[in-house]
Amino acid sequence: MTADTIFETDTAPPAAGLAFFVDQKPALATFLDDALTGLSAEPKQIAPKYFYDERGSELFDQICQTPEYYPTRTELGLLDRHGADIAAAVGPDCLVVEYGAGSSLKIRRLLGALDAPAGYVAVDISRDYLRAQMSGLARDLPSVPVGAICADFTKGFDLPPESAALGSRRLGFLPGSTIGNFTPDDAQALLARSTKLLGKGGLFLIGVDLKKSKQILDAAYDDGQGVTAAFNLNLLKRMRTELGAELDEHGFEHVAFYNREQGRVEMHLEAKGEQTISLEGQDFTFSDGERIHTESSYKYAPEEFAEMAQRAGFEPKALWTDPDGLFSLHLLEVAVNA
Repeated sequence: MTADTIFETDTAPPAAGLAFFVDQKPALATFLDDALTGLSAEPKQIAPKYFYDERGSELFDQICQTPEYYPTRTELGLLDRHGADIAAAVGPDCLVVEYGAGSSLKIRRLLGALDAPAGYVAVDISRDYLRAQMSGLARDLPSVPVGAICADFTKGFDLPPESAALGSRRLGFLPGSTIGNFTPDDAQALLARSTKLLGKGGLFLIGVDLKKSKQILDAAYDDGQGVTAAFNLNLLKRMRTELGAELDEHGFEHVAFYNREQGRVEMHLEAKGEQTISLEGQDFTFSDGERIHTESSYKYAPEEFAEMAQRAGFEPKALWTDPDGLFSLHLLEVAVNA
């Protein structure tokens, strides 16, 4: 995507308190289409974005509270512990652009730490959720102008003209190890596109999960309370209730493990005995032990991610990690020749 990419947009009347709300009308793949495509593939797969119906979101919140799942609390701890350092490295009067805004928990920590942020722009694909979340944030932080863009950041987006009034020096923010849900090639492509969006002198603060022991990673994605298992299996419930699929929800089990060779944690739904999922007149058969791949979460050593960022047109500016080496925050700066 180039800087002059044109999107069809709809500047809707902003919700109370918002500086602007722009709908770039992202193309929305349907659960049914993606399920049929994924079940027809070899190996079978379903995109992790379909975890997040109302029940899935509730379960993910519970996952973040389990003792085994370290990323959320560790990243929040880094934002709290190093907030002043981040503010000093970023400087005052920046416009913060968050990719995939979701819950406002982490952005509140960041905006609270920064020195007089010029404004905040949230980007998310869920239009109604985005308006509601950002209206609440704007009410709670009246000193920070808040704008919102409904767009799919994985496909590219533009900042609307309205954002210019909030500041020209930009800080991208991608927390939560979201970057790990992309393949390394796709992650590098996302970073490369971001150099154009953030512009000369632009910065990018990214949460990156670190490589560590298989024991810690396996436990984080297969907690003792079974919450992550329920989260994964909820996909089957969604297929049955929303798509009318005929399947045995108890005929599959949650499987998660760290694939050291690939540098990623994988989550699967594994058939217990021979199973069939019938959907839209098609039968998808499973042999015993056959799997549906539902998520990959790539982990990086700090130097690995820094090298990827440099290939994409960034220069590493600062790095913060916790004492146990579980998680990292990378601050990148757009390279002069990007």
